[in-house]
Amino acid sequence: MLDQPIPSPPGTASPHRVFDAQQPERLSRAFADIREGVERWRLAWALARSDIRNRYRGSVLGPLWLTLSTAIMLLAMGFLYSRLFKLELANYLPWLAVSLILWNMISQVVGEACTCFTSAEGVVQRFPLPYSLYAIRSVMRNMLIAAHNLPLIAIVLLIFGVAPGWGLLLLPFGLLLFTINALSVSLLLGMICARFRDVGPIMGSIVQIAFFVTPIIWKPELIGEHSALLLLNPFHAVLESLRAPIIEHGGNAYAWLSACIYTLILAGISGAFFVRFRDRLAFWV
Repeated sequence: MLDQPIPSPPGTASPHRVFDAQQPERLSRAFADIREGVERWRLAWALARSDIRNRYRGSVLGPLWLTLSTAIMLLAMGFLYSRLFKLELANYLPWLAVSLILWNMISQVVGEACTCFTSAEGVVQRFPLPYSLYAIRSVMRNMLIAAHNLPLIAIVLLIFGVAPGWGLLLLPFGLLLFTINALSVSLLLGMICARFRDVGPIMGSIVQIAFFVTPIIWKPELIGEHSALLLLNPFHAVLESLRAPIIEHGGNAYAWLSACIYTLILAGISGAFFVRFRDRLAFWV
């Protein structure tokens, strides 16, 4: 049994305790890891900022190059696909701006989740930091990068006179769902890719396919009655929880329900995997 007391020799003050390796305290250790990682969010924030500075060291504009390239892409795709889909530019470009910028953030989170542990191999093996800290660091880094494109959304909405409305009050809840999903996928994919390195390219292919089957450059009404099938797409559910408060006046209840369900499923799978295999992570990286 775990922590079973041993009879004390005569004259000793307190009993000795032993630890049974067959019944490790995985659950409590995993929760302690996550709690300590959240408590050290300032360290994760500092590391995320350092990652961005190192990534764009020597660049004149730094992360603003992403803003410039995204703006050019929006103009090119907006004029092209509005003609292909026979949509008014004033209605289509705000949709495209919000969808594309949010999708870039989601895809970057998924892509870098695969390397959130392996990219910090030296630190993981040398310093007793909580493993969840590396997942938080990855999520913060990508959210900081995505923040450079947020002014583009405001500019496009202002130019075309689109007001978010009262649905914008749901945005904090959408951000909460996204944060839970991002941390869960970072822990899950980070551990799986540390053990099986070929999972990273597979996830890259899945994200590319998801880009075309998710309403990002096209609108759900273009597929008519089949739009209800989009609720089966978890990428669409997470994207809609962020996009609907900004551009769709809050969205519909079914989209929010599916987003909550997918979040609970992903968090449960990620938590179970983290509890079971957390102690092996240092050997996998």
